[in-house]
Amino acid sequence: MTAYSLLDLVPVVEGGSVAQALANAADLAQHCEGLGFTRYWIAEHHGMAGIAGAATSVVIGHVAAATRHIRVGSGGIMLPNHAPLVIAEQFGTLDALFPGRIDLGLGRAPGSDMKVARALRRTLDSDPNGFPNDVMELQSYFADDQQTGIRATPGAGAKVKMWILGSSTYGAQLAAALGLPYAFASHFAPDSLDEAAELYRHYFRPSPVLAKPHFMAGFNVFGADTDAEAALLATSQQQAFVALRTGNPRQLPPPVAGYRDTLGAQGAAILDHVLQCSAIGGPAKVAREIAAFIARTGADELMLTSSIFDHQARKHSLTIAAEAMQALAIAA
Repeated sequence: MTAYSLLDLVPVVEGGSVAQALANAADLAQHCEGLGFTRYWIAEHHGMAGIAGAATSVVIGHVAAATRHIRVGSGGIMLPNHAPLVIAEQFGTLDALFPGRIDLGLGRAPGSDMKVARALRRTLDSDPNGFPNDVMELQSYFADDQQTGIRATPGAGAKVKMWILGSSTYGAQLAAALGLPYAFASHFAPDSLDEAAELYRHYFRPSPVLAKPHFMAGFNVFGADTDAEAALLATSQQQAFVALRTGNPRQLPPPVAGYRDTLGAQGAAILDHVLQCSAIGGPAKVAREIAAFIARTGADELMLTSSIFDHQARKHSLTIAAEAMQALAIAA
């Protein structure tokens, strides 16, 4: 059975507020918990008007407090922005508050530009071993093996599940070498998906935390009662992607009928590329495209994402996706 989870960017919609985005995140997490989602992840981004998850560990606590058993975590913490000890303390605290439910997905991109990185008081490390060394330092704090000579309190002995995230083969090789689960960001960077999956599985080394590879792939879902309605809902995310890729990030806009027809060749090419791993349609079409993606990747888990302007429509989209996943499990 392929597990299914949700990645939430905690979108701030046009005309909305950060407070409403955070309230929606808690409500959506409760909805996902009822639908059988395995985990609910929040992504770290900085300096973006349309994303309310910058203080990622705080939002994780907010969501975990609103739910009972679904795993909650980061998808991911951008480790170059942080001292590993600080992350060990933050996630050690979360584990103490919500034992057995906290995931720590780690990425090596800054999740911002250089100006924001400087404001975070971080100098992005050009050392190719910088990210692997930081990951192993974090592992040491949680293991409380004293290799660093420092004891993380909280953090020492925490049962936080660590993941490596990536959009290239680099992360796949690192996750394989460390024996950690791996999540590929195919929902916005699909180019190396198949190669990364193959490398991860081929070079995976069993570890004390994972006996065999566990591969997760990102997948966009825009589901509705009809294909036409889903196509309209998807235009909010399409507008946001084009705005981001052309250097004009914005809050999540309302849907626009016929939006794609208004784009030139550059905008259309952006959407064709970035949304390759997506299902946009009614229940039958969503089910077919999810099944085809699983058949292609052999993913152990799908990390679904569904940024839709209307909160209730977003919940309905995820209901459609969950029902498709459950039907696939029954048919297997």
